[in-house]
Amino acid sequence: MIRSLASFLLLPGVVAYLIPAGLLALSGDLHLQQPVGLVPLVLGTALLIWCTVEFHSVGRGTLAPWAPPERLVTSGLYRYSRNPMYVAVALILIGWALTAWSVALLVYACGVSIAFHLRVTRYEEPTLARLFGDEWLGYRSRTRRWL
Repeated sequence: MIRSLASFLLLPGVVAYLIPAGLLALSGDLHLQQPVGLVPLVLGTALLIWCTVEFHSVGRGTLAPWAPPERLVTSGLYRYSRNPMYVAVALILIGWALTAWSVALLVYACGVSIAFHLRVTRYEEPTLARLFGDEWLGYRSRTRRWL
């Protein structure tokens, strides 16, 4: 459980919370502009926590590359998306951008989303195919990459 918490704080914690907060602090826009942005921010946070718990309880691992799940996780939100954790982080970032009404945060969210796509297609999916073989191929054929 400690490994899961540490990986949560170090990886999405930095990307989804620390960097956006830093960008807001640098710009001086630390006040709430659009409360509607709290909806994707809170929803994304809840989804991210759910995915982290699923990785720990079902996959017996963490979201960190140094302690990945031992089992292919296909339950919970993973029944609907092969990458719900990345979708959750994107929602959080969109929430930040809307809440602060910040173009810089919107650009950051787009850049992070592109980086996620490249990581998934160039590293994670080939790795999962190698590690889980036919189980991965079946899962990939019935589950969308994003939504």
